Amino acid sequence: MTHQYMEVNNKKVEITGNEKNILEVVRNMGIEIPTFCYHSELSVYGACRMCMVEDERGNLVASCSLKPQAGMKIKTHTKKIMDTRRMILELLLANHHQDCTTCEKSGNCKLQELAVNMGVKKVRFKPRKPWQDIDTSSASIVRDPNKCILCGDCVRMCSEVQGVGVLGFINRGPNINVVPAFDKPIADVDCVNCGQCVSICPTGALTIKDDTLKVWEALSDPKKKVVVQIAPAVRVAIGEEFNHTEGSNYLYKSVAALKMMGADYVFDTSFSADLTVVEEATEFLNRVVKGEKLPQFTSCCPGWVTYAEKNCPDLLSNLSSCKSPQQMFGAVFKKFFAKKMNIPTEDMYVVSVMPCTAKKFEAERPEMSTDSYQDVDAVITTVELARMIRKMGIKFEELEPASLDMPFGFSSGAGVIFGTSGGVAEAALRYAVEKLSGETLNEVNFREVRGLEGLKEATFNIHGKDIKLAVVSGLANTQQLIEKIRKKEVSYDFVEVMACPGGCIGGGGQPVPNTSETRVLRSKGLYDIDAKSTVKKAQNNPTIEKLYDEWLKTPNSDEAHYALHTHYGHKKRIGGMEIKDEAKENANEKIVISVCVGTNCYLKGSYDVLQELIGLAREHGIEDKVEFKGTFCLENCSNGPSIKVSDDLHKYGVQKEETQKFFNNVVLPRVK
Repeated sequence: MTHQYMEVNNKKVEITGNEKNILEVVRNMGIEIPTFCYHSELSVYGACRMCMVEDERGNLVASCSLKPQAGMKIKTHTKKIMDTRRMILELLLANHHQDCTTCEKSGNCKLQELAVNMGVKKVRFKPRKPWQDIDTSSASIVRDPNKCILCGDCVRMCSEVQGVGVLGFINRGPNINVVPAFDKPIADVDCVNCGQCVSICPTGALTIKDDTLKVWEALSDPKKKVVVQIAPAVRVAIGEEFNHTEGSNYLYKSVAALKMMGADYVFDTSFSADLTVVEEATEFLNRVVKGEKLPQFTSCCPGWVTYAEKNCPDLLSNLSSCKSPQQMFGAVFKKFFAKKMNIPTEDMYVVSVMPCTAKKFEAERPEMSTDSYQDVDAVITTVELARMIRKMGIKFEELEPASLDMPFGFSSGAGVIFGTSGGVAEAALRYAVEKLSGETLNEVNFREVRGLEGLKEATFNIHGKDIKLAVVSGLANTQQLIEKIRKKEVSYDFVEVMACPGGCIGGGGQPVPNTSETRVLRSKGLYDIDAKSTVKKAQNNPTIEKLYDEWLKTPNSDEAHYALHTHYGHKKRIGGMEIKDEAKENANEKIVISVCVGTNCYLKGSYDVLQELIGLAREHGIEDKVEFKGTFCLENCSNGPSIKVSDDLHKYGVQKEETQKFFNNVVLPRVK
């Protein structure tokens, strides 16, 4: 075998040909090259130029986009490179609102970190961008365009990993900006609140909406009984905020911190995950018996539910009607436990600590209420809890662990693994196999659905019946799977969907870096907890049994449906905007041609179709008889671009090259 070598800083380095780029070679040597726009899970963009290296001719080249070759000689930290990197940083800082001391990302900002490391203490360039309004329309995310450095990370994450594509570049040159679709507030577009854009943003341009002040107010209100639930994925990530080992279990230190802050009760969301298992698996078994509304999709991920409501109206009846574990916990506490403890519901304040930014949006949904009270009053993320701990002056590393409160502090291992991709499916299998077979399940580990691959498939023969499962994480992967299901290329009985890569462990509210390596350790931490649990099946949780005995009667009963189930409906994808052809404003009776310019259709060229139709109308002199509109949404998104003619004709899949034919066959005959 012939060995190949290149030189890095005058040192001979062997290369195999499998390296993605020079950046990878250099980092494998233990040399750090700064980057803003490079992420191993995204496409190579090469925009920030921070990763430039110098070749033997003195040329500066981007190491992220250059493949290593035998005989190549490069240097990583020459004076020329260092001066160039400092100048790039100065230019970025000049266009970045420098309110670092009050920024949400202060102390955890890549731009700030590199400026310190590179010795940039003065910015010689004047700002060129005028102040832009901060977008606080979302329940989950705050967008501050004044801090955007145009690295494009959020654009690629939203498009490539999540397949949603609500962020993009507009304008050119000095006027370039990253904005939501049609430069609208982020709450008015197709955003699913997953927060993956926040996880990857290197500055404070995209941050988690801070709800800690609401929690502090409740904690300081003597009338309020503050009840906190902690989600499974939080316990294996919170330690990262305090430089502890990734994937280690810090649940009980988190309980101690919350009790020091003044929380009256601290419980485990894994308890209500057990409850979700019983309700969701029972619902699934009923569907299997009836042979209808299969596959059943899980509904515990609010990012996925929002995506389905906006993009998959044809599959909404396939979603489980179960609320998520977060919402089930709030409902059980306010409807049952508060009465048992003789606490007025209005004095009960339920706080969720979640790995997920979409949980903030979910808690505000009108469907998530019981007896006119929202099930959950406030949601904070893992990162926000860490912020509260620091604000309180608590030395997390020195805390003595504290116990969860009872009765909702007890859970099975099945509830704990809800926090990782495949965990919901495995937990449901532990229940369904026993119910279908009528026998005690001794081997509870279903390793076929474990792992952090974007898509996992498995078939289990249960009491003579094959049950087909799919486990998918990341919405781009979900998109692809749904298309195959619609085309009947694949079929399943049960599909677990998590919006974030790797499931809740990779949620948008988790500490950064939120990389694949970190997610592997967090996932392992949850499975380790499950392995040590004395109770591994949700149906064996004695607190769940007691809950049914006292209040809920049986799984999927009327009482259970009232408190623990909900409904979903098709949501308008982009609101508040209508595009009109201004030349038609004075016409009397017109044929109205509505072209969908929602995200799906827009990406397939619907805006070009709209402009082409307007041009053809002018060319044929019928602009006074036809009114063209851009609209959102005509449904059937997968078959776009979609067009509606007045109120009686829908056409789907009209591509730009077919516009003339559509105009001749549909529009002109109606005018004449």
